[in-house]
Amino acid sequence: MGSAPLPAVSGFPSPNHSERRGGALPDMVVLHYTAMASCAEARARLCDPVAEVSAHWLISETGEVEALVPEQRRAWHAGAGRWGAVADVNSRSIGIELANDGRMPFAEAQMAALERVLAGIMARWGIAPERVIGHSDMAPDRKADPGPRFDWRRLALGGLSVWPAAGVADVAEFAPAARAFGYAVADEGLLLRAFRLRFRPWATGPLDPRDAGMAVDLARRFGVDAGRAGA
Repeated sequence: MGSAPLPAVSGFPSPNHSERRGGALPDMVVLHYTAMASCAEARARLCDPVAEVSAHWLISETGEVEALVPEQRRAWHAGAGRWGAVADVNSRSIGIELANDGRMPFAEAQMAALERVLAGIMARWGIAPERVIGHSDMAPDRKADPGPRFDWRRLALGGLSVWPAAGVADVAEFAPAARAFGYAVADEGLLLRAFRLRFRPWATGPLDPRDAGMAVDLARRFGVDAGRAGA
């Protein structure tokens, strides 16, 4: 675990959390958008015991950062889904909610705040850039956040996520490579849609050699479960 301190916080207002199962420690970060009309509405829902949802961090459109759940605890942000061998994503991850309705660009102040929060989390818990994923990566059958307008490449350039090198490969290599990177999706159409949502959000048409080349590069450099055990 790294030594980066937590930002100053005034308490953790969400009651929606529990112990991490099996003694797990966070080794992933999952990014979300709130899909609500305002940050205040999102905060109210994430702190409502009836809703039974939460996240560790909430970042407003103007870059205000709120700590809702202690990082040591299991927030209820990811739900059903998996990434590589990890099926209980909540027990292995820290969740960050970005106030955004899913259609608007992410503001500069919000992205800058996210970069600061992410850097601290990754230092505190020793989380690798390839373990920073989107909700749509681990639950592509039901989630699309943080969506096509989110700037994953910006995070990667700052060492806070990963981005594939350009290249081409045989389309038959796409599915096994995408799964080796982490996508746990049987349906190949859904697999392509999830992959493109993150890495080629404006691409259309059938699977092509560029998709395959990107997936092969990611699998080669960031095989998801190499050296990791347990789900």
